[in-house]
Amino acid sequence: MKFTSIKTKTILAVALSATLIGCSDDNDTPAPLPEPPPPPPVVEYTYDVVVTNLTNAQPMSPVAVIAHDSNYSLFNVGDAVTVGLEQVAESGDNSVLIEEANAAGAFTTGSGMGILTPSSSETISITITEDEAAMAYVSLTTMLVNTNDAITAARNVGLANMAVGDSVSFTTLSYDTGTEANSEAAGTIPGPADGGEGFNAARDDIADQITLHGGVVTADDGLMTSVLGQMHRWDNPVLRVTISRTE
Repeated sequence: MKFTSIKTKTILAVALSATLIGCSDDNDTPAPLPEPPPPPPVVEYTYDVVVTNLTNAQPMSPVAVIAHDSNYSLFNVGDAVTVGLEQVAESGDNSVLIEEANAAGAFTTGSGMGILTPSSSETISITITEDEAAMAYVSLTTMLVNTNDAITAARNVGLANMAVGDSVSFTTLSYDTGTEANSEAAGTIPGPADGGEGFNAARDDIADQITLHGGVVTADDGLMTSVLGQMHRWDNPVLRVTISRTE
């Protein structure tokens, strides 16, 4: 008859315990979760907006370009304009208008680099996502700087169906924003014909509604207090615009 010593039993018990503990740890450790797949890349569309000044002696302020959905409106004829558009119309400064558009949820905005002189052209590029492009419109505006408060603008030009290489061309009309009297007087026109004051919130907002512009009168036509001459007159259209999808 064989006997196992107490010492031997103790060693076997310790070994068995260690084995069980090791097995327990292996079974309780959760398997690592698989890495989530990376998000799909954002597809972007790029458009070139080419603007050409068609006037004889009306430089244009830096052109503001806004890509937006149907909830945004640059202006409605017959309504009062925003403070941002008033600043464009009186001083040529588009920074507040662009801030307004961004706050209203514009997809993206862009601006010309400087004054657009008569007969010259400039390209302003904008980029939006594929999802935005499916419901995107472009609006743009600029001031005729040898006036009191005249602008030209395009509103709600659709981009939804444009493929790479497609383009659309059109011309723009001039508008009187109604934010300042068209006195043409010295000190009231910011362009090179006068070098006068631009935006002034305290000045006369006599009409306070935007309409099609009737043109300037000028000193040559009998308004002797006008700083403008025949060269500053214009006929519609004011700008030629071509929008092309490049990517």
